[in-house]
Amino acid sequence: MVPIPAEADEDARRRVRERAELISERVGLVNRIGAVLATLGAGEYNPLRRDRRQRLDELQTALGDSLPTNAHAKIARMLDRLELLLIQITELEQSRDAVLEDENPDRASSMIQQLAKLRGIGVQSATVLVREGFVREFANGKALGSYAGLTATPYSSGGIEREQGIGKAGNARLRTVMVELAWLWQRYQPGSAQVRWFRERGGTGRRVRKVMVVALARKLLIAVWRFATQGVVPEGAVMKPAS
Repeated sequence: MVPIPAEADEDARRRVRERAELISERVGLVNRIGAVLATLGAGEYNPLRRDRRQRLDELQTALGDSLPTNAHAKIARMLDRLELLLIQITELEQSRDAVLEDENPDRASSMIQQLAKLRGIGVQSATVLVREGFVREFANGKALGSYAGLTATPYSSGGIEREQGIGKAGNARLRTVMVELAWLWQRYQPGSAQVRWFRERGGTGRRVRKVMVVALARKLLIAVWRFATQGVVPEGAVMKPAS
């Protein structure tokens, strides 16, 4: 049974998901602008630069002509939408970062502040971990791993019992951030118990490492959950220097 979070925690999660949706829309708009320019053979153009309007006016086609009127107008309208997206993303990120400065945090904000103290975990990763997972009350680490879709799927048929691998039937956002964090953990926390375990069993093959990093993500998820909820520092982990 998946524990149901409080209504306030459920509502706070919308900000995390809205930012992801806006980022996806931003990528889509940038690609569409690039597609229009590619058909005209225009030069390199980055619509995320602050001087995007000025550089748009200076662009030329492959024949050395100015951009056609309708193509220029279409890109300008897409820039209008892109600039609105950038403003909204900035507002959400400022709200996210303000949690770190909150002197009277609630339980969720307190866990975000706690996680952000670990080297290798930024405010975005900490926010996703807490809002998507840690605000729920899990009986144990195995239940949390199952919710994240990081546990193996059992197979039983008569006298045959075996594991079928990771089922991925869980919270995709939580699982994604944990796999990313598992790779980062090897760089920023090389002396931790989880990284030592991974290096002892990970092997050198690319496929083996991709499989084992999921197992590392599961172990790491339980470790950071205990750190956020119980204050138990992961074995061998290093904290960020005090600012």
